[in-house]
Amino acid sequence: MLHSHKGYDLGALDLFYYLQPLATYSNYSETSRLLIELNRSLHHQSLFSEFTKSLTLEAKKAIIKDHYNPYRNTVETHIKELLKNNRKVLHLSIHSFTPVLNNMVRPCDIGLLYDASRPNEKQLALKLKQAITVINPHWRIRFNYPYLGKADGFTTYLRKQTPEEYIGLEIEINQKFSRKNTLDLQLKKDLYSTINNVIRS
Repeated sequence: MLHSHKGYDLGALDLFYYLQPLATYSNYSETSRLLIELNRSLHHQSLFSEFTKSLTLEAKKAIIKDHYNPYRNTVETHIKELLKNNRKVLHLSIHSFTPVLNNMVRPCDIGLLYDASRPNEKQLALKLKQAITVINPHWRIRFNYPYLGKADGFTTYLRKQTPEEYIGLEIEINQKFSRKNTLDLQLKKDLYSTINNVIRS
């Protein structure tokens, strides 16, 4: 299970590395969600997996201290520092999703997740979709799919901790494009070109 979509986001780290040259600051974690889900709030029922839910309170506190807090606190601190010196901060959170869940095929290649109540995020998501379509109309792109951008997650948490100048988008890639944890090269190239063009326009 550790090597399946339940253990980690297949291909996401490969895409992260490919897009990293575009970033002023970047960070990632290789902590498996089977230990603790770093993208969930401390109160969320899925914070701990079926393998760690039964651990003692002391053990859970140790996992939070050693794995959850260092990653989340570091990212949050850097974003707040960037906001002090910049008018806006664009945070792209890279994820991937399994192509079939509960025997249902997910008809999407790229998901762009954002909070529809935040105009800056909605506008950026529209620009990204339009730009990707121009570069390669082959890709099937959907907004807030396969998850809602306002659902519990790290970007949702950060919106509450930062002013409107924070723009948080999650990019979800279908894992059918991942082979041995490496994403399709054309997909990576198209996303790189799209993001590069949009953030510099």
